[in-house]
Amino acid sequence: MSDLTALRRQLKIKSGVAKRLFKEHQTYEKEEVDQKIKLDKFVADGAEAWDIKNAGLMLEENKKLVKDVANRLGAAVQDLRELLVSAKQNPEITQDEEYLKAEEILESVSV
Repeated sequence: MSDLTALRRQLKIKSGVAKRLFKEHQTYEKEEVDQKIKLDKFVADGAEAWDIKNAGLMLEENKKLVKDVANRLGAAVQDLRELLVSAKQNPEITQDEEYLKAEEILESVSV
């Protein structure tokens, strides 16, 4: 396998990972908001202590997931950024479709 083919493959893999983790992060953040609303509703409605406690535990677990995914997303973005920087040294790849897609994904997930 040539270096160019391997580089294209790595760009595709790393950009896919970053894109997937970004979507996962957004999903968990939305879920965290939903869990917070649910917990507040339980408290306001005077629900049973078990329901409130369980909703609180679910919210805490979700916060841990958000933090974990954020860390993994940061690492994936850094890996993709480093790969793009090293790929720029190869003039053949800078106009390649996978390279351009990877740059676009990096820009969209680095918001």
